[in-house]
Amino acid sequence: MKLAARVGQVKPSLTLAITAKAKAMAADGLDVCSFSAGEPDFPTPAHAIAAAQRALDEGKTRYGPVAGEPALRSAIAAKLARDNGVNWAAENVIVTNGGKHSLYGLMMAVIEGGDEVIIPAPYWVSYPDMVTLAGGTPVIVETTAATGYKITPAQLEAAITPRTKLLVLNSPSNPTGKVYTPDEVRAIAQVVLRHDLWVVSDEIYEKILYDGAQHLSIAAVSPELQQRTLISNGFAKAYSMTGWRVGYLAGPVEIINAVAKIQGHATSNVCTFAQYGAIAALTEPQDCVETMRQAFAERRGVMLERIRAIAGLTCTEPEGAFYLFPEIEALGIGSMEFCERFLEEHQVAIIPGIAFGSDRNVRLSYATGMDTILKGMDRLEKFVASLEKSPQTCQ
Repeated sequence: MKLAARVGQVKPSLTLAITAKAKAMAADGLDVCSFSAGEPDFPTPAHAIAAAQRALDEGKTRYGPVAGEPALRSAIAAKLARDNGVNWAAENVIVTNGGKHSLYGLMMAVIEGGDEVIIPAPYWVSYPDMVTLAGGTPVIVETTAATGYKITPAQLEAAITPRTKLLVLNSPSNPTGKVYTPDEVRAIAQVVLRHDLWVVSDEIYEKILYDGAQHLSIAAVSPELQQRTLISNGFAKAYSMTGWRVGYLAGPVEIINAVAKIQGHATSNVCTFAQYGAIAALTEPQDCVETMRQAFAERRGVMLERIRAIAGLTCTEPEGAFYLFPEIEALGIGSMEFCERFLEEHQVAIIPGIAFGSDRNVRLSYATGMDTILKGMDRLEKFVASLEKSPQTCQ
């Protein structure tokens, strides 16, 4: 059978591929240090697990509303008002199969042939391919360490054309960990309003911030911005609920209804009893979130210090999320070869920056234990030292 042309237009996820290879190597008995997946190593909070178990005991195992359990949609709306200063009702929220699904549903609902979507690079791996699958054109705007890996208002202005429909804004960022300051968000917002654009704000890492960094949702800048913004979020990162596959999209009702129409034909409702665990995660004590954040902060400090001490590597300090994005350009090796050799020769899994639109970098997740971090940094030192001696890396 001939495959649809769209399949050839998208790339497999390198993050998933490398994570799978690392797991296979570990299953074969190799001592693998994995910094590849963006998955907290903490257990899901006990109150979320207990709530899901109660839901099972109460027989909440049937089909549910496509857009989500009413109680969860209401809890999400309350959270947005409480934490983000964005006043939407439950009808402005759809529950999706993880944050990724919320973004895919949005692209399918609003993007069509001829539409352009501005995506600052480095970007999360799936943004461009989602746009392509929806028939749109990704417009990649490169950022650098000099600008904190953040798009400037001038860059945004320069990228806008009559075909521009949507801006993708991710703060805190995957893969860089950088956070747009409130003033930077407001400056971007002015350009968005001036050109009558829409924004999807990916806020999945909003709870993981360091050193006083502040998260401002662009939807909270003004009532006008709220009417042009979609917020994508979920429970995977802040609550260590990656396998539960519960995310959400919030925004104007007509778009939420369109996403629900598509979801009704694609997946129907999100797992019913998992949604009750998500309700508990949002509404019960949040101490678990802070405990994880403090652990990430400690790990960030250790990994950043070790990387900065290695000749040939430079690294900006992340203000959020749980990733480091060091530059390897001075080593004279591409990010794919760097990661492949590091995994094969030293059994350490990291992600090549080319997957995120920057071949100058590699991504390391510190959502793993300190013992693994220390062991992995020892191996990184040895690997980089071996590259400096290798003739094939000489310029």
